[in-house]
Amino acid sequence: MKRSYRGVILLSIVLFLNIVCTQQTVNAFFYDKHATVVLFAVLNLALFPVAVWIYRRERDVK
Repeated sequence: MKRSYRGVILLSIVLFLNIVCTQQTVNAFFYDKHATVVLFAVLNLALFPVAVWIYRRERDVK
């Protein structure tokens, strides 16, 4: 099963965005900005289905 470069790059971008959202969530929580915490937590959760969709799409490439 061969992976395309596009799928690997897209999944890497999603992983990077997950790391950024997690870091921003922790920083906002530390400074008691709870509305921002909720925003970045929801963005982090929204990125997971995107990553699964990219993975499944690239898995079926022949």
